[in-house]
Formats: sequence, structure tokens, C-alpha cells
Amino acid sequence: MAEARDIPVTALPVTALRRGEGLAAWRQIADALADAVGRGEHPAGSQLPTEAALAARFGVNRHTVRRALAALAERGLVRATQGRGTFVEQGPIAYPIGPRTRFSEIVSRAGRQAWGDLTAAATVPAEAEAAQALGIAAGDAVLEMLTLHRADGTPISAARISLPLPRFAGFDAAYARSGSITRAFAAFGIADYTRLSTRIGVRPATAEEAARLDVAPGRTLLAVSSVNVDPGGRRIMAGTTLFVADRVELVVE
Repeated sequence: MAEARDIPVTALPVTALRRGEGLAAWRQIADALADAVGRGEHPAGSQLPTEAALAARFGVNRHTVRRALAALAERGLVRATQGRGTFVEQGPIAYPIGPRTRFSEIVSRAGRQAWGDLTAAATVPAEAEAAQALGIAAGDAVLEMLTLHRADGTPISAARISLPLPRFAGFDAAYARSGSITRAFAAFGIADYTRLSTRIGVRPATAEEAARLDVAPGRTLLAVSSVNVDPGGRRIMAGTTLFVADRVELVVE
């Protein structure tokens, strides 16, 4: 991702808006910025000028600029990050779904840096769906984890996963240290694991999910529910991963 930077107002050309033609100023600004992105003036991963700079360029107030940027975010062209600015979205990552689906390997092959963040973990009684997926009784203890997965700092997906206890007690700490599910399993003596089943659905992002993934509420998410097994066929992990639809291209193998 390009380094965040502020572009001086004096470095931006003044763009006159069409007045009195029935086309809202914010829409004209959004169209102008989208056109600039399409021409490569603002390449993928680069930071857009600040709201103040854009307001000066188009001769409008910052509220109008903010509405234009929100419209671009809803279209999936830009991503607003609190405290850092607004960035042009990078192209989607081809994401194979098959017997061996590994986030870190997939992102690395795309030439981007992968990392996973542990956002929450707790020991809880298994709910019916998780229990069935793991082949255990409802109410049995499981380790539930919430994770966020990034490529070059951009959130790609968020997951809620369950692992059976006591076998994986401490897995959350191993994951937090390594930033990788594969490396965390290796710490528990599981050098390889495979996908037993996958279900794919589509739904809009809730406000909470949108905040975690740096998208506008209502953006389309791909919900991928899966079960993984160890080399002996024992079920070791089940959960659902929410992908930002225009940041990945799922490839079913």
C-alpha cells in the first residue's frame, strides 16, 4: 500500500462543477474521482487527497466531499480508515476454495503481505450448529475465536471459529503470536489439515461487521462456512468467514 500522505491544496487543479443542471455537487465529485481512479491518476492502494484539499479543489464544503467519498465507498472503489485517510481499493485477490485453503499462502501468492489478528477469544458451551459441525455434543466446551485477516493492512475477511476443548486449549495464544491458523495448528502437532466441507452464502454487512472490515454498512459480504479435519479425519475447526465481496474472487476447486 502506498504511504499515506497529504497532498497540498495548491498542488491540486481547480475543478469547476456544473451548476443549475440538476446534478448534485456530491455526485459530480464522486464521478470525477471515480474517473480519475479509472485513468490511473490514483492507483490502487494510494491515498486520496484530504477532504480539505478536495473541498478546495471543487469549491464546496467538506460535508459535500464526505458524501461523495461515502458514495465511492459504497461502490467499493475506496476505503476510509479512521485517522489515516481514504485509500483506493486494491484489485480482488483470487481466493481458491479447495481441500487445502490457506489464507497466508493465498495472499502471499498474490504478492501481498498476510496477517491475522485475534480480536476476541473465550471458552463457551458449543451451540447446536458448532457442535454438529465438530461432531461433539451441544454444550460441550469449545474455544471460540474472532479473527480479522489482512492483506497489506487492508481487512479482507473476519471469522468466528470454534475448536474443541481440551485438545486446543491455548490455541488462541498460539494464533495471536503467529498471526496464522496454519502455524498455530503446527504448534499443536498438526502439520497439515484439510477442508471437509464448505458452504457459501451472500448477505449485507451489519454495522458492526462493516466497522471491523472498513466498509460501508450494507456492503456485500461472502459468508463461507467450513469444517476442517486433521490427517486422521478428526474434526478440528468449524466456523464462518465473512469476506468483503469485491476484495476477493472465490475460486471453487
